[in-house]
Amino acid sequence: MELSECIENRRSIRRYLDKPVDREIIKALIKAASDAPSWKNSQVSRYYVVDRPETKKAFLPCLAEFNQKNVKDAPVIIVSTVVKNRSGFERDGSYTTHLKDGFQYFDNGLQVENLCLKAYDLGLGTLIMGIYDHEAIRTFFAIPENEEVVAVIGVGYADIEPEQPMRKGIDEIVHFKE
Repeated sequence: MELSECIENRRSIRRYLDKPVDREIIKALIKAASDAPSWKNSQVSRYYVVDRPETKKAFLPCLAEFNQKNVKDAPVIIVSTVVKNRSGFERDGSYTTHLKDGFQYFDNGLQVENLCLKAYDLGLGTLIMGIYDHEAIRTFFAIPENEEVVAVIGVGYADIEPEQPMRKGIDEIVHFKE
């Protein structure tokens, strides 16, 4: 599949088929994520995966109620974290950019986008969620304190083909210096 097709046609999926996703496919998604660039090759993203129905049932209360409904049929849920205080920092712990610790989230976003585009390329749908109980997720997976939960991603075979939401026109978002 062409990259342009993935970019233009990937959508947030909120209904999934009752069809499991093989762990080798999940690993391929994580591999695509890890191929994204990162600050000084710091590679700060980490992934925690739920892919068994009984485990997912125990995990769902970690999400906001509306997100629980959105991914109740998703066979896979991936939690993306970042190792804190590496991306955008010098070895002595000082900030390198005016974004301070914000660059770690930029790096993670690049990885999550790669993951979602690879999922679409492999015939899967995804939903990136940002509303959740981060402490409950930390406890559920025993995530170390030096990592921060950034995104939760539902993954599975789509049972819906949503239309693209309205996008701003290019002339509204681009500014050329004359």
